This record gives sequence, structure tokens and C-alpha cells, in this order.
Amino acid sequence: MQVQVVDYRAPGAPEQFARSLHETGFGVLVNHPIPQALVEKIYADWLAFFVDGAEKQGYAFSPETQDGWFSTAISETAKGHTQKDLKEYFHIYPWGRIPPSLKADAMAYYEQANALAGELLSWVERHTPPDISRHYSEPLSRMIEDSRLTLLRVLRYPPLTGTEPPGSLRAAAHGDINLLTILPAANEPGLQVQAKDGAWLDVPSDFGMLIVNIGDMLEEASRGYYPSTQHRVVNPTGEGATKSRISLPLFLHPRPDVVLSERYTAHEYLMERLRELGVKT
Repeated sequence: MQVQVVDYRAPGAPEQFARSLHETGFGVLVNHPIPQALVEKIYADWLAFFVDGAEKQGYAFSPETQDGWFSTAISETAKGHTQKDLKEYFHIYPWGRIPPSLKADAMAYYEQANALAGELLSWVERHTPPDISRHYSEPLSRMIEDSRLTLLRVLRYPPLTGTEPPGSLRAAAHGDINLLTILPAANEPGLQVQAKDGAWLDVPSDFGMLIVNIGDMLEEASRGYYPSTQHRVVNPTGEGATKSRISLPLFLHPRPDVVLSERYTAHEYLMERLRELGVKT
């Protein structure tokens, strides 16, 4: 299993990228258009927001809208696991609550990343075999038009204290819910993907790379042609255990009415998974 590192500007990039997603569920882009300086500033500013702690208390998450700050106490429990992930995070939607001092950069990144994600989804669509694409209820690129559900999540994995529950991880093995996730390489390592033989492999994640993976909704819509591969964030050791890890995934979601398959609409699938994660009743 080899996650491909693809030059976004290369002539063969769309085909290479789609092939990597088909074979591994993951692809990594270099020379992509998202400014690294913007990513680094967001990392630094949001780390201060999380660590300071005073302001975030006023943005406690809303069970109805799923926006705002999710503390470590209410963090997700990955499907099939019993321990909560060792993380806190903030959900950003254009229509949702965002701290005023952090809004401009967050929305600039959201717009740029969303545009790029839409382009990458069109690459996937273009290189889907006809016998698979004929099952799409509509073109993949159209599924996200006018969607209010594409989510930017700012994650902080706190330093480890040595008192963590046995077996708990920064992010236990899971698949993403959505169509496609794009993720700038974090400020600290730890992301791993599970190979078909069950082995865990480090995902190439040099600072400046953009990591992209298939979500469960696209696996459902493509009848498994694009696999939503299990991935996790492992706990660091040594000096790394004393540092926070900041991550900035954008989860590309379709409109709620989009038909993914004979079994699910996008809304039905999302509600089922949120209940499994324990963040919605």
C-alpha cells in the first residue's frame, strides 16, 4: 500500500490523485494553492485560543447546530471504541459562531480550501470508471452545490499528562463521515492509515503537504470503489508528548437531500453517524 504524493501542478495530477484515492483512500498533494503562511497563522492563533481557555467557554457547542467549541469532556468516541478521543475542537460554518478576532483568517481558509476541495472532487468524478459513476444520483461536483454543511474543524490534541485512560488515543481508528476531507499537514506528526493487511502506516505529512482522504459518504456513493480507509492519530512519546498538536481538516459535505445510494440520503447517513459518535441523541 502506497499513499501517492502528487504534484498538484503536474499534467497527470488528476489521474494520479484519483488512482491513489482508489487504491488507498488517501492522496497527498504538494505545490497546492493554499498559502502555507495562512495555515501557520491559523495554527498559532487557535492554539492560543484553546490554551488561554477564557474565551472558548462562551462558545460551548450547540447540540442543535453542531457549531462552536467541543471540550475534551464531550469529545467524540470513535465508532467501535469506548474511550473518548484525547482532543478538543471548534466547528466552523460560515453561518455559525466564530470568535471575531479569528473570523477573517478562518473564513479566508474556508473559502480557499472549499474551492480546492470542489476541484479535487471533480478530479475524482472525472476518473471514476463509467460502471461506477452511473450509480451516482448526480455528478459529485453538483452534490456540494449550495451545501451549508461543509465543516471546518480546528482541532487541538493537548499535551499528554500520563493520566490518560488506558488504551485512549488522540484520535482512535475511524473513517470520516463526509465525501472528501482535506487536511494541511499538522504542526506535529502522528497521522496513520491502515493498510489492507491491518498494518498501520505513517501518512506522508511534511509541513506544507495537503492530505486528502475519502469519507464514508463517497464510499457509499461509489459502492466501495473509493474506500473510506481507517485512520488514526497516535499518542506521541518523548518530547512530542509535551506539545499540543493542531490540525485543520475541512470535511466536504453534500446537501442533505442528496441520494447517496438505495440505502441513504446524505441527511440520513449524517444523523446515524452523529448518534454513533455520541454527539447527537
